[in-house]
Formats: sequence, C-alpha cells, structure tokens
Amino acid sequence: MAGPAFRAAAVRVRVPATSANLGPGFDAFGLSLGLYDDVVVRVADSGLLIDIAGEGSETLPRDENHLLVRSLRTAFDLLGGQPRGLEIVCANRIPHGRGLGSSSAAICAGIVAARAVTIGGDSRLDDTALLELATEIEGHPDNVAACLLGGFTLSWMDAGAARAIRMDPAGSIVPVVFVPGKPVLTEMARGLLPRNVPHVDAAANAGRAALLVEALTRRPELLLPATEDRLHQEYRAPAMPESAALVERLRADGVPAVISGAGPTVLALVDADNADKVAHLAGEGWAANRLDLDEQGACVLPLAAPSSAPSSN
Repeated sequence: MAGPAFRAAAVRVRVPATSANLGPGFDAFGLSLGLYDDVVVRVADSGLLIDIAGEGSETLPRDENHLLVRSLRTAFDLLGGQPRGLEIVCANRIPHGRGLGSSSAAICAGIVAARAVTIGGDSRLDDTALLELATEIEGHPDNVAACLLGGFTLSWMDAGAARAIRMDPAGSIVPVVFVPGKPVLTEMARGLLPRNVPHVDAAANAGRAALLVEALTRRPELLLPATEDRLHQEYRAPAMPESAALVERLRADGVPAVISGAGPTVLALVDADNADKVAHLAGEGWAANRLDLDEQGACVLPLAAPSSAPSSN
C-alpha cells in the first residue's frame, strides 16, 4: 500500500500553555492560558533539521530524542508513513519544568503538525484520535486536553480511552502566574503523593471540584472556596516550599491561588481590577505574568497557501 502524500508548504502550529488540577480537580481539570509556543514544520527531501529559539534553546536535543520529533514520528506512523525529511523551527515561550504544560505543548504541536502536513490527515486522525494519541504519549489527559481544545476542560479515561469536554471560562477571570527560577520534575512531585488518602479529604475534594466548575464558568466570586484542595498540594509542598508558602499567603489575603500542575508555578485566578495588584504580591525570586485565557487551543496557521500537490516523499 502506498504511503501518505505530504503538503509542500510549511505549516505553523501554535500551542498554548496549560495549568492542570486547578486545586481540587486533580488529574482531571485543565485551563488553557494565553502563552504560546510556535512550531513551523516543513517536509523536506531528506534529513532532520531542528532550530530552537527561546525556552530550552540551550538544553533541548536537536535530534530524534526531542519530544516534539518523537510525537511527530508517532503521529506519522498512524497516518500511514514517515516523510523522508523534516525541517522544524521552534519558538518556545512556555517555561520548562514549571507546571505550565511545556511537554504537553510539544506533544500537541507535533501531532497536530503531522496531521496538518499530511494530505487527508484530518480524516485519518480526527480530533478524538488526536486526544487519545496525545494522552498515550503524555500519560494522562488533563494538560493535553486543555492544550488541544482551549478554554476550561474536564478530562477522564473511559475503558482506556481519553475523553474530554470543553467549557467556556467566565470572561472576567484573569490568570496571573508566578514562575520561580528553578524547575521541579513532575516525576518527583508525583512521587510524593500517598497511595491512600483519608475518606473525608476525598469527599471534600469532590465537592470543591464540583463547585469549581460553577465558579470557573459562571460565578467567579466562588473561586476562593472552590480552589481548596486536600489531595495533592500539601503532600507536594516539601518539593516546593516557596510555592506552597506563596499559595498560603495569597489565599490568606483572599486570592484564589493554587499550584499549577505539578508545580512549582503558582496560579492565581483574579479579576481584571485586581490582576496587576496581585502580580506584585509575590516579591523577589518570582516572574509574575498576567495572562489571557486561551479560547482556541492548538491551531494551525499556514505560512503559505496550502498545496494539494504531493511532495517527493
């Protein structure tokens, strides 16, 4: 059977940063943020060329070990075959190892780009399959769902398959992220979680997670109680004591603040009138950024008019 044909034109894929958990929604909730990585992919006649600017430019591999490349390869296999060569340009703005979904962004950029440069890719790899593939590579769906779909997402596993629904967060909510200088490995943070938790804590989190859906979509005034967590943040605090202390201090001041994903970034969800004031509360050692909510998720932005003519691959 003949392999797939590829578009001659390069494509640009834009993927957002994401924040998972959002307090009580452990491994289920995700929020898409207005901070983006851009990736340009072009099918070439041979070889692999990778150029990286911005975050990770000094540390990321420029070969088949790059997570973006591995994701491209996995998607191309599902789409019917590999191109002979690839040229990839990455403009990275999402901090690495900070709990803002940089790995999910790389995965989603890779599989979306592979689909975009493959003629007929949309029919071979639909949106449902895209989420399932991203989850298979990442290991869990919370960040990749928000990255692909945008907005506020609730994701789960159903008989081994990833599923997600997207909701529109209230337009008055402004995310403020406090990014520390040093990363924390997700594996380390997850390794601190106990195998069992008290039933009362699980029950409390279930109620707060349900409340958080209402608070994020319709009643932001409830965000402070809705973001209370008992399942993961306290257990992870020894790996990121400064982040835990900042969350405690912000919440004591009435600011809905949580650890973003596995940390160590702290996420505050405030209104426009208070965003700038909150951004100055962290003090030295933190890069505070007021962001927008991202509504679109991963998107393809062609650099030239799409071509239906196959390349030489």
